[in-house]
Amino acid sequence: MRLPSSSATELNKLNLRHFLKTQDFTKQELEEILELMAMLKQARRDNAVPQLFKGKSVAMIFEQPSTRTRVSFETAATILGGHALFLSPKDIHLGAKESLEDTGRVLSRMVDVIMARVDEHDTVAGLAKNASVPVINGLCDWLHPTQIMADLFTMKEHLPEGKALSDLTVAFVGDATNVASSLMFACTKFGMTFKHICPERFKAPQKWVDIALGNCETSGGKLVITDNTDEVAGCDIIVADSFYWFGQEEEKEIRLSTFIPEYVVTEDMMAKAGPNAMFMHCLPANDQRECTRGVMEADNSLIFDEAENRLTAQMALLVYFTHKDMTIPTPEVEAAHKEKIDRFLSAL
Repeated sequence: MRLPSSSATELNKLNLRHFLKTQDFTKQELEEILELMAMLKQARRDNAVPQLFKGKSVAMIFEQPSTRTRVSFETAATILGGHALFLSPKDIHLGAKESLEDTGRVLSRMVDVIMARVDEHDTVAGLAKNASVPVINGLCDWLHPTQIMADLFTMKEHLPEGKALSDLTVAFVGDATNVASSLMFACTKFGMTFKHICPERFKAPQKWVDIALGNCETSGGKLVITDNTDEVAGCDIIVADSFYWFGQEEEKEIRLSTFIPEYVVTEDMMAKAGPNAMFMHCLPANDQRECTRGVMEADNSLIFDEAENRLTAQMALLVYFTHKDMTIPTPEVEAAHKEKIDRFLSAL
């Protein structure tokens, strides 16, 4: 006989959803998250954020170091009235002494959300498969969906006059990174024109292209894969990212020699895009490599708005994926529990 769970965080698995990739969500659902982001950002400006995560916790698993992901999730949980726990590989037995399956099940009995920034997509997918609370992909080798929600929101905040998101042309200049894939999928889902400008050797794999083209068929978007940097002409937004990442150290020199100088986003490249073109980068940026310091500091650079919106995104994600399970006790219920416990303690 299987005993029922006594966990206060046990959710109905039929209604449970995870945020592993934007492809799992409709355009309308992603727009709902963006709308929630706008409301929460305004509430934060007014120092009046509703305590929509009160009494809840998010376990943050980090296999990779992070500034923006850790600070944004931890701050988001606090602002919303909850708590965040930082768990490094030294702190838990993830996949070593304890299986992914058991880790997901154990954490689900103690916290309300699991956020995982991991080396491989299979890790975060394995956690989600066995968790009974929402799992959020904080980054993996394939995708970076929380970053892309911040990016979409930043684009909305800085839309050229008379344009909607679907009217934008976005160029990602550089390697086929997890940001490139996530941005490719999100932009094509929203009907934008997305250009991946990259040396042939490091272009987006066919799997990505097939997903993006499928989005275009539904949304009316357009996908361009090219090694020609002249394709930045007329783009609304130019995006850059690192030319190499963890696990690619052996390729570092060949990567740098392939990308530099042609694929470095410079002032000249931005000028080629047009006088109103904007620049984005997920950070951290290796200035003078994938972009120049001048581009980063220019008036049309959105990189620090983009970074701030990581916090905006994390607040919205924590609320969006837990609000249906949010039980706010009445003062009478709280008082009854307190009276019962006080009476017990006073008799000890």
